[in-house]
Amino acid sequence: MTEPNVLLVFPRFVANSFWSMTAACELWGAKASCPPLGLITVAALLPQTWNFRLVDRNAEELTDADLAWADVVMTGGMLPQRDDTLRLMKRIHAAGKPVVVGGPDPMACPEVYAAADFRVLGEAEGLIDAFVDAWVSGARSGTFEAPSGSADITRAPIPRFDLIDFSHYLYVGVQFSRGCPFTCEFCDIIEIYGRVPRPKTNEQMIAELQRLYDMGYRGHVDFVDDNLIGNKKALKRFLPVLAAWQKEREWPFAFSTEASLNLSDDPELLALMKACNFFVVFVGIESPDTETLVSAQKKQNTRRDIAASVHRIYGAGMFVVAGFIVGFDTEAGSVAEEMIACVRETSIPVAMVGLLTALPATQMRRRLEAEGRMLPDPEEIPPDHCFGGLNFVPRRPAVDILRDYREIIRTIFSPEEFFARALHVGLALDRPTYWIRIYPRLLLRDLRLLGRLIWTMTVKQPEMRRLFWKTSLTTLRKNPRAFEFVCFQMVMYLHLRPFSKTVIAALDARIAELVANGEPKSLAAE
Repeated sequence: MTEPNVLLVFPRFVANSFWSMTAACELWGAKASCPPLGLITVAALLPQTWNFRLVDRNAEELTDADLAWADVVMTGGMLPQRDDTLRLMKRIHAAGKPVVVGGPDPMACPEVYAAADFRVLGEAEGLIDAFVDAWVSGARSGTFEAPSGSADITRAPIPRFDLIDFSHYLYVGVQFSRGCPFTCEFCDIIEIYGRVPRPKTNEQMIAELQRLYDMGYRGHVDFVDDNLIGNKKALKRFLPVLAAWQKEREWPFAFSTEASLNLSDDPELLALMKACNFFVVFVGIESPDTETLVSAQKKQNTRRDIAASVHRIYGAGMFVVAGFIVGFDTEAGSVAEEMIACVRETSIPVAMVGLLTALPATQMRRRLEAEGRMLPDPEEIPPDHCFGGLNFVPRRPAVDILRDYREIIRTIFSPEEFFARALHVGLALDRPTYWIRIYPRLLLRDLRLLGRLIWTMTVKQPEMRRLFWKTSLTTLRKNPRAFEFVCFQMVMYLHLRPFSKTVIAALDARIAELVANGEPKSLAAE
């Protein structure tokens, strides 16, 4: 029996989302933000005598020749990839090939993927052997399930980084742990991966990074953990090892990650992350209102000065990207002014503000279904919470929520507001003083990027010329070590500015529709 040809296909994300960063990719010369870590990990878990080919539809086209080559096609992903995954399944079946689906969305909504030949509903480390045994025995359909958070990720091998083309991407991802100890009502992470954060061993992580290093990769590496500090004890064992590894190799990587805001309470942890060369962290702030945070079960953000917490992270050399949400039941009136003030006080340039969404497989979704407040699911999945939020009947008039949301987006993404926050971060960011080796290939790439950024913000978009030069020159004069990271944020703004205009136009249309139809549907109207 010949070894099977396994085609791994990563579905397209819905276009024009907050996170697509299209303009940033174009400026950088990349085709997508990051490669599919899940699929290349699955490839590493499968028998290595099998033959593999990866197609990331966010970076390249899936051809008929790819399908003709395959004996089996593996696909799946997150909710914003659902539409393309379902289209892919039809195309794969039309080509006469069996399809295997897995990933977070099939785990949360298995019924949506009933047409798949195989469904892997859980983390691959706990299920892949059962699938392999079934395939080898001749089975060509089946469902394999495992409880949430049950996989032993110390079994996870080094991902098959050799299957990806680094030049297609802005950065590469690795994963230290899965799971989160908190209980945020609107979050699906704890439902999919559990509340007990499970880390890899130090040896595993260093082996993954060494593989990237040996392959010649240099630059941005993202720890894709949903909360890197979920298991602080394990992380504090790992970070000194990582810092020593980085220093021995003259700092080949700069790291980003996601963590809860209580990171700012731990000076030791902040110092360790700074020593490893972490430069950005995403945090979920959600709301400055304590009652809202308590109601949403995000108590880790209460009993604290949010702005002071964020500025402590700046002091550790990391700038902050943050998530905010509008539409909670506890919003008694307009929240626009308070949220805008919070964004200003924290000086977070890249503030991802979304409408509250009841995701599948969340405590919030189950509560709203029990209360009879869920609205019908749309025929096509919206690109993100900016467009697809309020998929339930809110407590206050929906039109008021949308007007608040519109005012927040309009204000925080105006050029004056954004550049003021970027400059503040440029002056506050305490980047490490250690010498970072200059890699000729990366230096040339970064110089090209800087040239394109200058051209775009001074020639193509002259209305931003004054703000660009003021921010750049002031940072270079007063805190030059932060200049690269201020540029990073300005590159992101090339996407965020037109994206915010698209969101505002969509909001205007929805508001006009609600007004035209009379009293907006809400519990307040009943």
